Amino acid sequence: MASYLYYLLPAVGGYALTSLYFLKNPHILLKKKQTAFYCTHISHRGGCGEKIENTMEAFTHAAEVGTEMLELDCHLTKDGHVVVSHDENLLRQTGQDVNISSLNLEELPPYNETLEVTFKTGHFSTGSDRNFALLEDVFRKFPHIAVNIEVKENNSMLIERNSSMPYMFTVKRGLKLLLLYYTGLLPFVPLGESFLQFYLPQIINREYIPEMWIMRSRLLVFLIQRLKWFSVVYIFISMCNKEEDIKTAFAAGATGVMTDYPTLLSNYIRRHTQDT
Repeated sequence: MASYLYYLLPAVGGYALTSLYFLKNPHILLKKKQTAFYCTHISHRGGCGEKIENTMEAFTHAAEVGTEMLELDCHLTKDGHVVVSHDENLLRQTGQDVNISSLNLEELPPYNETLEVTFKTGHFSTGSDRNFALLEDVFRKFPHIAVNIEVKENNSMLIERNSSMPYMFTVKRGLKLLLLYYTGLLPFVPLGESFLQFYLPQIINREYIPEMWIMRSRLLVFLIQRLKWFSVVYIFISMCNKEEDIKTAFAAGATGVMTDYPTLLSNYIRRHTQDT
């Protein structure tokens, strides 16, 4: 046994040191993604704390206060239109218990006059625009703003329509990323994804627990935060709706911060840019 450990321990130690070196210097082995944009300010559902989520009014307002990326969700209507909506079922958003996939575009009901902000319980948004937006109209109106599209359903047709875009880690791929990281294999494995997005533990614990059980684990999110060392991908932290969360996110090494309140984030960035 002693002779076995004599060879094993140096090998394991050498592997660990090599992995750690390339983890801190990933560009020696792996090429950084050549993305067309670099975004610090990201508006969740177009800034749904200030205007009705995912509407053209919300997107316009976010752009006016200086957002660099619009985060949105999309679904496919019965007649094949890609519409911007977080939910497939429209009960929460419109009061009508009907699915987008069962309706033609012209049959979509209007949004409710007010909507509760998902990540800020007890707070509501309103606006004059209550119409569902087409994804193509968002692209046309904001050609110079990055768009983060979350496909909310396993719809091959919908995914294929956005297949040429850079993409981020799914939960399954995120777990694989963690496995590679903590086994020391990550520096040696090329990644197809360009972005990693996750929540701060303090936000999960205080505001909202996502439906997916895996995101309930404080330990998992803590482990994900360790990935800030690995700079081959851009890291977004969401949903930062308080200044303390924004500060914590940037301190943790986030490339960008996502918020429901784009004016709040813009003011924070402006003040801290002036301070430096």
